[in-house]
Amino acid sequence: MEENKETKTEKKDEATAAAPAEKPAKAAAPAGDKKPAAKPKAAAKPAKKPAEPLVDNGDGTIVDPNSGLMWKKTDAWIDTHKFYLWTGHREYVEKINTEKFAGFDSWRVPSKAEAATIFNKDKECIDKNGSVYYIDPIFERGGVGNTWIVECSDEKIIRYDFKTGVDTPYPPADIWASIRLVRKEGDPANLPGGSGQPAETATEDQAETTDAATATAAPAAAASAAPQSSGGGKKGPLKNKRPGGITDAERAEMLKNAKAHAANKKKG
Repeated sequence: MEENKETKTEKKDEATAAAPAEKPAKAAAPAGDKKPAAKPKAAAKPAKKPAEPLVDNGDGTIVDPNSGLMWKKTDAWIDTHKFYLWTGHREYVEKINTEKFAGFDSWRVPSKAEAATIFNKDKECIDKNGSVYYIDPIFERGGVGNTWIVECSDEKIIRYDFKTGVDTPYPPADIWASIRLVRKEGDPANLPGGSGQPAETATEDQAETTDAATATAAPAAAASAAPQSSGGGKKGPLKNKRPGGITDAERAEMLKNAKAHAANKKKG
């Protein structure tokens, strides 16, 4: 009996020795060491407001309520059936301002950024040859898909192209273009004597012959002037920008004035 007792005691001791030791209780975190609360998720950005449609005033002018700009509905080709060298573009500008077209004498050549505001791949207008260029068809059809821009100079010939949405530099040569005039509220009068030079114009045949002669040189000039992309991608169409820092109040006031002008024109 005593032997059995000893055997049972030995087995009990062995079982106790084989059992894993209990893990010490985890120390409680100090009261001041609380985990920081999760950051609230950023609120979703409001959806981009869709662009407002262009407005035809019924007097040969188009207002863009998004930029505050007023455009002439027709271009120089429709008005005169001529193309213009940069050195002679003032003839057309001064003619329109001397006549006070639609009651204004502040018509001018647009900047590149201003021209880009009416370039729109979702809109199609038909040019004089029946081809498509990308501005709103609210403009008169039968014009030309390019215009001189203020970035041009006698030394640096640049046209803005409404078929591609980019401004293209050309080697100094007899390059012809149409002109699409613009103005905005607060622009000064742009009458003869500003920076006028003897006008040089061309018929359709002369302009197309000159353009064909310089077509091979233009892409090379454009490539050397264009900034190189680190990604190697092609330069896409310019994004629309609001030119001149037009405020919402100024834009609203211009649209109001344009509508009032159009209403008075129709009454008369």
